[in-house]
Amino acid sequence: MILDQHPQIKGVILDMDGVLWTDTQPIGQLPALFNRMRALGIQISLATNNATKTGEQHRLKLAGFGVQLEPWQVVSSAQAAGFYLKKKHPEGGAIFVVGETSLVEALKDYGFIHTEQAGSMLAVVVGLDYHLTYASLRQAGLLIRRGAEFIGTNPDRTLPTPDGLIPGAGSILAALEAATDVKPVIAGKPSPALFQLAMDRMGLRPENTLVVGDRLDTDIAGGQAVGCLTALVLSGVTSQAEAQAWSPAPDCIAPDLEALIG
Repeated sequence: MILDQHPQIKGVILDMDGVLWTDTQPIGQLPALFNRMRALGIQISLATNNATKTGEQHRLKLAGFGVQLEPWQVVSSAQAAGFYLKKKHPEGGAIFVVGETSLVEALKDYGFIHTEQAGSMLAVVVGLDYHLTYASLRQAGLLIRRGAEFIGTNPDRTLPTPDGLIPGAGSILAALEAATDVKPVIAGKPSPALFQLAMDRMGLRPENTLVVGDRLDTDIAGGQAVGCLTALVLSGVTSQAEAQAWSPAPDCIAPDLEALIG
């Protein structure tokens, strides 16, 4: 168990999809796992690239599985996108969003308003959109070609569900990149903003923080880039062969969170 092997770990940053659940199904006995971490004095933060739900919706979903968290313990790529835009445009402004209502609302909290009106547009922000239309892709592509900054919430090409992998936000980004010849700025993992925000809220440094995820190119690569210990679980999108081929290797590879935590 990694927490026994690395006593310097004081906090964990957990991914959600593929680590805690797949769609509506929890992975393992989540209340017992969270209680064990709390009993060991481990702080907990959830950091997700999923921008289709608000932080409150993520908390309610976890509560439905028997785990209670505080609002500050959940950070998402939607918040990271708003944080990124706010640093560049403190006054806020007009943007075009391809994504769910939760992404629109999260960006609104930072002063950026989704509009379809013609005129000056600061950015096109793209996340997973379950109601994606050709019309929205068309408008996003035109705006990017006219100079609006192209921002993606996350590069996840697929999303794990009980039925198998389905297209993720990265698939939509790929379509727009092909249509515009412009690469998006990524706000979520593997960019450092989400990890740093989670550590700031826990008051921890990278050497005392464990990042747990099911994706090598976002969770593990991002955790390694900011200097955290990393643990890959095989309950999501990554196979054992893919995990063993990754370099540098994660600090730990486990079948799921229960096997990792004990």
